Amino acid sequence: MAFYPPEKIVIIARDSGVNKVNLPFFSTLILGFLAGAYISFGFLLYVRITAHLPLQSWGSIPEFIGAALFPLGLILVLLAGGELVTGNIMAVTTARLAGKITTWQIAKNWTIITVSNFIGAVFVAYLFGHQLGLTEIEPYLSQTIAVAESKINEPFLMALISGIGANWLVCLAVWLAYAAKDTAGKIFGIWFPIMAFVAIGFQHVVANMFIIPAAIFAGSFSWFMYLENFFAVFLGNTIGGAVFVGSFYWLAYSGNEKRE
Repeated sequence: MAFYPPEKIVIIARDSGVNKVNLPFFSTLILGFLAGAYISFGFLLYVRITAHLPLQSWGSIPEFIGAALFPLGLILVLLAGGELVTGNIMAVTTARLAGKITTWQIAKNWTIITVSNFIGAVFVAYLFGHQLGLTEIEPYLSQTIAVAESKINEPFLMALISGIGANWLVCLAVWLAYAAKDTAGKIFGIWFPIMAFVAIGFQHVVANMFIIPAAIFAGSFSWFMYLENFFAVFLGNTIGGAVFVGSFYWLAYSGNEKRE
């Protein structure tokens, strides 16, 4: 599997960030909706499989199995097409540091993508989770509520720190997908970091847009409780993607970028 070196990936990420902020508004909305739905499909698969596994006797194996299935979402986003705010955070930050886009363009892009990701995720949670009952019959209901509760019950600072770890790994998955020159390489590059963030238990703002509303539709928790989690995790995801991947790699290879 052929791949690009890191100094070339910086250029790819920069150009991707420029392309993202210049997408037409309607295209951005559609692709954002699809990305939110795709991540939700990955989480729904996680719930449907892990709910049947014996947690007490199997230890961490059920979590690993679920984590191994979850990458479906980002694979669909990056290969089929979608605009995911957490991945955009890294790409557009790189483009901004390179002086190719403005801060206003970043704010506009993040806002549109966040809203459309939310609509896509809640759509899947409501239509398939609530109306079809995929998250509201046992044992899936108990699993949905347990996972959502573990997210909501984290204090603000802990959720923020968890969000940093999640998007550090998610953006590394996007970074490795940029690096790969073929489909198989992209899938492998996506799979390992995403599996890791899920198995560790980090919080991802778009994944939470599915699992927490699914629990809310089932009669647990409130939208107000979700809001505090949203802001904490979004802030953490922003730091993880913009600082630890976008900024650090641009700073490390900015000399190459300027000579390009």
